[in-house]
Amino acid sequence: MNYKALMLRVAGSVHRVKLGMPRVGEHIRATSVTEERTESFNYRQLNVTFIKLAIHLGFIGFLAYWTFVLVGPFIPIIVWSVVLTVALYPVFDWLAAVLGGRRGVAATLITIFGLVVVIGPVTWLGLGLIDGLKTLIERLDSGQLSIPPPWETVRNWPLVGPQLYDYWTLASTNVRSALTYLLPQLKPLGELLLDTVSSAGVGTLKFLVSVIIAGFLFSPGPLLVAATTTLALRIDSTHGEEFVELSGATIRAVSRGVIGISLLQAVLGGIGMSLAGVPGTSVLTLAILVLGIIQIGPLIVVAPLVVWSWTTIATGPALAFTACMATVSFMDSFLKPFVLARGLTTPTLVTFIGVLGGILAYGIVGLFVGPVVLAVAWDVANAWLHDSKAAAR
Repeated sequence: MNYKALMLRVAGSVHRVKLGMPRVGEHIRATSVTEERTESFNYRQLNVTFIKLAIHLGFIGFLAYWTFVLVGPFIPIIVWSVVLTVALYPVFDWLAAVLGGRRGVAATLITIFGLVVVIGPVTWLGLGLIDGLKTLIERLDSGQLSIPPPWETVRNWPLVGPQLYDYWTLASTNVRSALTYLLPQLKPLGELLLDTVSSAGVGTLKFLVSVIIAGFLFSPGPLLVAATTTLALRIDSTHGEEFVELSGATIRAVSRGVIGISLLQAVLGGIGMSLAGVPGTSVLTLAILVLGIIQIGPLIVVAPLVVWSWTTIATGPALAFTACMATVSFMDSFLKPFVLARGLTTPTLVTFIGVLGGILAYGIVGLFVGPVVLAVAWDVANAWLHDSKAAAR
């Protein structure tokens, strides 16, 4: 039996050799070598692909970073130009129709009007500040600047009473000596004021450039909207167009409800203060405008002015001035929320939070960026929730 089995095995091996078939061990070794070569080849190919992808992404990232560095200083100007174009486009469209379709003439007229609106108040404010400083210096040189002596009760105030009483007494007898004593402490404040004035000047110049650029964006406005809509549809094919419309509506609502109402408050308050003879009217008018824009409200300026009017001018003018300042203050509480919510589906609270958060994060530019981002985020969340509910049903 063993001899026959051995002969059969030998005969089978000879037959396989004649047919050119590999033995069992050789087949296993050949298969393992082939797999090793395949695995080695795939690993190398993967490394090459990964390196190429890393190089491409690194180049694109470097190019994007370099572009941001070059364009970064112009971002506020670009944002303001887009905001002005979107906010004033209904006016431009109406004016172009009135002028018989002359879109270039309409854009030129709106640009000139915008420059006048910006340059006029800035010039008035600058001249008012110069006149105020000139008057203060003249009174200081001539000795007409007098400070009344302090009350005796000031001496009894806790913590600062005696020091304040002594300094107030010095200021009432010799203003120059009091200022000389105070100047070293006021030096940091003066540096801060100079930086603020410098920043305000640069900001005004940027806004003027934005007004001019916006004038060139009115005519190709429909093409720009179409390109933006196409980009939005690539990001979200279902709600992209709605998000573009929502962004435009939010910018217009914020322009009317924040900038427009604050400007109206400043104009009305400035007229009232000018008629009442309030000192420093230009500075106080600017304060009302800024406080209205940053959502603090003009009450902290209006309340002391009302008290001043009842202690300085006659009863009739004081009553009229009080009514004017009360109107300025109530606009912030009643008219602004109504105008801000007009034409928007986003809740007023969300828009208001976007305005405050945008100002705190990005300054005046964030006044428009914040509510637009929150409005779009609110609609994205609503769309996602509605789609989830529909899929669950």
